[in-house]
Amino acid sequence: MSTLLVPYYEHPTLRPTEWAAIIAAAPRLYGVVLNPASGPGDRPDPAFAELAARLRAADVRVLGYTDTAYGHRPHSDVVRDLTRHRDWYGTDGTFFDQVATGQEEFAHYQRLAVAAWGLGCGTLVLNHGAPPHPAYARIADVLITFEGTWTTYQNLPAPPGSYGAGVRTGHLLYGVPSGADAAGAARARGAAVHCAVPGVGDHPWGTLPHALEPTR
Repeated sequence: MSTLLVPYYEHPTLRPTEWAAIIAAAPRLYGVVLNPASGPGDRPDPAFAELAARLRAADVRVLGYTDTAYGHRPHSDVVRDLTRHRDWYGTDGTFFDQVATGQEEFAHYQRLAVAAWGLGCGTLVLNHGAPPHPAYARIADVLITFEGTWTTYQNLPAPPGSYGAGVRTGHLLYGVPSGADAAGAARARGAAVHCAVPGVGDHPWGTLPHALEPTR
């Protein structure tokens, strides 16, 4: 069974119907990525705080979006974002984006993981976008081993390998046409969690998975 991890990067006051559809789908979700301003922003956003409370009340795992710039963002800046997500939005875990894949960067991410755990993050999702070195499985609950277009996904030469017991892999797909069996494709490639949206271009994560699109 491949469940939905939903990165939806739209403000709740501008897309209330879409956010309501996400909350209504709570039993089908692995989690939701909360991203007020390419991270937590510089100050608390009351609308996102209220949304996070609604998600938690529906028993949805709330993951704070945190960019890591492939290991180039300073440790202190990342930890500041983790702390703001926790203090302002009560996040349950973190979604580390733009994560490096090489073994040489692993020590940096191991330090970030220790900091995240110390701040109470119960879930760590690492978005590599490609298969990483196996060492990353030691710190992650979910490794995102693919992010890209539906066309590219269908043409993958082989499913990404397993990272051992207790570590899920996830795939994030965009440009997915209506009617495509994205969940089936994710299962066939070993992904325990996935998201497949119709959006394309620079902001595909401003669209919902077809299965969650609200009826207007």
